[in-house]
Amino acid sequence: MTAPRSAEEQRRTEWAAALEEMEVEVLDAERSIRGDRADEIAAWGRRMEDWTPPTMLGPLPPDLRERAARLLQHQLAVAEELVERITQSQRQRDVAARMAYRPRPVAAFVDRAL
Repeated sequence: MTAPRSAEEQRRTEWAAALEEMEVEVLDAERSIRGDRADEIAAWGRRMEDWTPPTMLGPLPPDLRERAARLLQHQLAVAEELVERITQSQRQRDVAARMAYRPRPVAAFVDRAL
């Protein structure tokens, strides 16, 4: 039979799980960017909910602070790249839309020899 875990051990386990979930999400976003999948990239830009830490976790355990700081830097870098790619995609769509709907000139040949 296992001994009951202390509240501190329980908090550390829950925070580790929360960090793992966030790491998976940022890696998913990064894979969308690297895979050059425009629809997935745009979907990341349409997400409206911001992550808020669960209130029942309590303070971040000291031994997880470095991991959380690295994760934050990774999230910020991926978010910046997502914004750049979304902006680039919107510009490309705008150009494509203007090109697709603009009337194309009709070739006219005039015989000047007459």
